[in-house]
Amino acid sequence: MELGKLGVFCFLDSLTPDQLKELAQHTEKLGYGALWYPEARGHESFSMGSFLLSQTESLIVATGIANIYARDATAAKQGQHTMVKLYGDRFLLGLGVSHIPMVENARGHIYGKPVASMRAYLDSMDKAAAIAPPLEEAPPIVLAALGPNMTKLAGERTAGALPYNITPQHTAWARKIVGPGPWICAEQKVLRVKDPVKARGLARQMLAPYMALPNYSNNWLRLGFNESDFADGGSDRFMDAMVAWGDDATIQQRIQEHFDAGASHVCIQPLHPEGQRLPDLEALEALAP
Repeated sequence: MELGKLGVFCFLDSLTPDQLKELAQHTEKLGYGALWYPEARGHESFSMGSFLLSQTESLIVATGIANIYARDATAAKQGQHTMVKLYGDRFLLGLGVSHIPMVENARGHIYGKPVASMRAYLDSMDKAAAIAPPLEEAPPIVLAALGPNMTKLAGERTAGALPYNITPQHTAWARKIVGPGPWICAEQKVLRVKDPVKARGLARQMLAPYMALPNYSNNWLRLGFNESDFADGGSDRFMDAMVAWGDDATIQQRIQEHFDAGASHVCIQPLHPEGQRLPDLEALEALAP
């Protein structure tokens, strides 16, 4: 699988079928290697991936991530192999442990220890390959990884890591853990707004849900932020670190910083300049490879 250097990360739940088709085909036409999307409270991950693949010809469609509590490991392996059988080498399975509210409150499961749960899930997927549609080669998997142990697991057991809500400093740190071979697919939020007050206001709006989740806050503390950066909606320096805003040259510089730090692929999340729950298609055009 050739991911290419740049991909796109988008939340898809608010898009109509026509908008989904437009986004996928536009992303492909602009030369991005992959379209990434999360699994939270809306669409189911594999069925969404199948639709996006059916609307495109060469674009890689990547789950970022499929929640391991949403389906057992056998269903995940069968689904992965089925997608590859139907669409060839264009489906990339990203797996993650999600977050306690999304697992216990929304799904009624018990949230286990993240690394142990993921390791057991991967073990079960390996066993399930025997009853999944047969393939000549095992298709790649990436793991949502923030902490050192999950990042190490990603490097040892899968094609690599998909770190989310991070900085180029995290990318460099992750590269040291996994070594030179595995992928580091770094997510970076981008916002084509030049006014600092507006840009940071939109960044705070976007980041607010994440700031209540320990998986992210613990990682930000590891990166050198402190509790004061999370108070009153978040400090300016925290917003500037999480969201690359400004003119195209400034945004391109942040993307390049991830590559300089060791990223093999950067998936940009184009935030809408008016705060709408839609991707900024103009940003995709301006930043296209």
